[in-house]
Amino acid sequence: MSKKNESLGKTVGVVLALCLVCSIVVSGAAVGLKPMQEKNAALAMQRNILGAAEILEPGMDVPSAYDKRIKPLVVSLQDYQVMRDKNPAEFDNRKAANDPETSTKLDKSTDIAGLGTMENMTEVYLVMDENGNRDGAVLHVRGQGLWGTMYGLISLEDDLKTVRGINFYEHSETPGLGGEITNPGWIASWKGKELFGDDGNVKFDVVKGGANNEHQVDALSGATLTSNGVDALIDFWMSDKAYGPLLAKLRKGELTNG
Repeated sequence: MSKKNESLGKTVGVVLALCLVCSIVVSGAAVGLKPMQEKNAALAMQRNILGAAEILEPGMDVPSAYDKRIKPLVVSLQDYQVMRDKNPAEFDNRKAANDPETSTKLDKSTDIAGLGTMENMTEVYLVMDENGNRDGAVLHVRGQGLWGTMYGLISLEDDLKTVRGINFYEHSETPGLGGEITNPGWIASWKGKELFGDDGNVKFDVVKGGANNEHQVDALSGATLTSNGVDALIDFWMSDKAYGPLLAKLRKGELTNG
């Protein structure tokens, strides 16, 4: 009996030792790979921003193009001032939205995009031309789709009213249906569309049955809830509850330092 117990004890000891060694190796690998993972994530976001701004080209040196053509700013969504104490390279919109200290809980009656919380500050990307003058802007947008949150970037022309491009870089929508938000043909249909009416209010719509004016794009076939989600997220983010005042300040050149 004692020999059996001794054998069992050794087996358990070996298993525990092996688990400990494996956990140390995995933890070490995770820590060691973290800088590389963060670098790759930053590069992917730069590529997404350049793609939304229609600057991305095959074989392009992405970091160099980003540094030359994109000016990132962290801006308060409460007083719409540039937050000079925040380093854009270290800022994470998603973390800001999920942190109770840097976000605001939205009332259900106004939360048309199904966000839950909204970040108190955001990263804005000014698009610069070859001469260093502002040539547009890229903004983060997100909203609830059929199966989860759709994360995207919308690029505006320098009038900050006309769509230059859109890029939904992360979503969980159904392939072939709601997943068509990444279809190049559908994305191309956004170019040149006007987000606002003459009164300055959001007038953009994702419509069934065929878009017939400059304020509309076609809904995705067989993906009503995804299309409705895209429509709602544009309505929310371009409204006075989000980017509306920021865009107004940018148009007037009144964006001030915080």
